[in-house]
Amino acid sequence: MSAVDPQAANPQATDTADALRQRAAELDAADPLAGYRGHFIGTDTDLSYLDGNSLGRPLKRTSGDISTFIHEGWGGRLIRGWDEEWLDLPQAIGDQLGRAVLGAAPGQAIIADSTTVVLYKLIRAALAAVTDPERTEIVLDTDNFPTDRYLVEGIAREEGLTLRWIDADPASGVTLDQVREAVGPATAVVLLSHVAYRSGFLADLPGITAAVHDAGGLVVWDLCHSAGSVELELDACGVDFAAGCTYKYLNGGPGSPAFAYVNARHLGGLSQPIWGWMGRKDAFEMGPGYEAAPGIRGFLSGTPAIFGMIAMRGTLDLIEEAGMPAIREKSRRLTAYALELYDAWLAPAGVKLATPRDPELRGSHITVDHPAFREVTAALWEKDVIPDFRAPQGIRIGLSPLSTDFAEVHRGMDAIRSLLPAG
Repeated sequence: MSAVDPQAANPQATDTADALRQRAAELDAADPLAGYRGHFIGTDTDLSYLDGNSLGRPLKRTSGDISTFIHEGWGGRLIRGWDEEWLDLPQAIGDQLGRAVLGAAPGQAIIADSTTVVLYKLIRAALAAVTDPERTEIVLDTDNFPTDRYLVEGIAREEGLTLRWIDADPASGVTLDQVREAVGPATAVVLLSHVAYRSGFLADLPGITAAVHDAGGLVVWDLCHSAGSVELELDACGVDFAAGCTYKYLNGGPGSPAFAYVNARHLGGLSQPIWGWMGRKDAFEMGPGYEAAPGIRGFLSGTPAIFGMIAMRGTLDLIEEAGMPAIREKSRRLTAYALELYDAWLAPAGVKLATPRDPELRGSHITVDHPAFREVTAALWEKDVIPDFRAPQGIRIGLSPLSTDFAEVHRGMDAIRSLLPAG
């Protein structure tokens, strides 16, 4: 790839680069969460990992936790482990997740399935709770994550419902005003992402939730890109349902199970559509017929994925120790510094910003666009700089607050600058 290094021929650019590098050092020195980075594998190398919003780094303790589980739990207790601990893990870790991350009282969150399956359960349960036959519309947006859109399209076809699409700006996201215009007497359920997967736009969760309720509908929030990086107060905001993955900012590992949140006011008598043995009352009775377990446990279906839950425990412990307010503040500072580097290096080279500048309107990643970024991303990966490419021409720079430092952001953005084509 033909590229130009503007610093080579421009002393002023060199001075700017030095100042930005010094700025990173100062930010790292002042960072109250700096010590948490050392808990993660690979952070003692020069690799620049800018994709924590897709897959988080593993904790160093995770290998020990998994080894202990294999030798002492699985290998030592064998099948006894189900009665002694494992059957309770989905709700026990769900409660810790609720306490540390979601702003949820005990008994409303559970670890289960994949995000796709959890969202299907929640949307179908929400629709079943709507008793007004005139409410026949599901509201969603055109730029939501593909799984969310595909699921709702399939459910609408199954149930004979109508889709009402919000035309979201890919460079921002769904606004409160758009939701107010879309909802009304026909609204049954609204499905939205709290942080837009493409742009990083942070939706007004409290305001939108209230607007949906004012219209008589129920809301399901996808928290995949906010859980663990953005403060959440699901109970206080009156959220009905929420789902999210655990392999991004919660560091559960590839394919680690998702989580479901169901507000306590909906748990009594609510029915989810995938009836499996683990969600049945008295699961080991193995009897005829299905009667759901009471409370959030009724949202289980099959055998829980224990390995992924063990892996995420370490991060939940760190989050409880650090506190989500401090984590969110670090997220703001990381993305603000990334924007400083964008302004200095990438904007002059014709790169476009596809993320809001207001820190209160973005999550923990920024997206920048350029026609060469597909090829640039491939070259970056060869240089141990790992952002995420999103078609047609976007690079997402995902900054995980506990494991990313400012020097790492500097190295990664500098590498992007150096690979931009001349001209």
